Amino acid sequence: MADKGIVAPTATKTGTTIVGMIFDGGVVLGADTRSTNGSVVADKNCEKIHYIAPNVFCCGAGTAADTENTTAMIASKLELERLHSGKESRCVAALTKLKQYLFGYQGYVSAALVLGGVDRTGPHLYTVHPHGSTDELPFVTMGSGSLAAMAVFEKGYKEGLTQAEAMQMVYEAISAGIFNDLGSGGNVDLCVITQGNVQHHRNYAKENERSYRNPRGYAFPKGSADVLSEQFLPISQVLVVEEVQGMDTE
Repeated sequence: MADKGIVAPTATKTGTTIVGMIFDGGVVLGADTRSTNGSVVADKNCEKIHYIAPNVFCCGAGTAADTENTTAMIASKLELERLHSGKESRCVAALTKLKQYLFGYQGYVSAALVLGGVDRTGPHLYTVHPHGSTDELPFVTMGSGSLAAMAVFEKGYKEGLTQAEAMQMVYEAISAGIFNDLGSGGNVDLCVITQGNVQHHRNYAKENERSYRNPRGYAFPKGSADVLSEQFLPISQVLVVEEVQGMDTE
């Protein structure tokens, strides 16, 4: 193909750190808030934890449009099932719909997901890869900052974690991704799911909040910059210049 002049498509570069962890009685999901467009930070406070069902939520990594629309579509299907059956959505039902949809597109829908929830069978945590493969584990990480986050989990995870311990470890894992991966950044978002209760902690921590030496801006003493030349114009000429510049701007 290369000899015939056909240029192979390049992989889409994405940047995110998303994680999940099961604790005694529930699940904690975590994500950073940086959205990038190539080498440009498009959004510093993007929300990456998506609604799937009242008891099931999902963190998304990959192409923002794909993660938004995929999770919204599955949420709509589960809502119709709940209206028809009158029963709570099962975590495995959300997992099945997600992986079947993504498998059908063979990875061309760029949505890497961490799915977590609590149903009548207990807490569940899954990863869903863009080509449809899945894993079920007590702690998971995905995205370009996943290696740094996994290092935190492998060091500190133990069975029977309390909710406070799990939240702290998820926060540390997302922070590790933020500070060790250029594609991850911004703030830390958490979502805690227990039986019959969901707590959203939007901007749980602001790791990269911008600060200034002077809250009102930079203040330089008079004479800091050398004056190279001066020109004095009559007021009539100044008004003409301002009008011309205003027309150019419009």
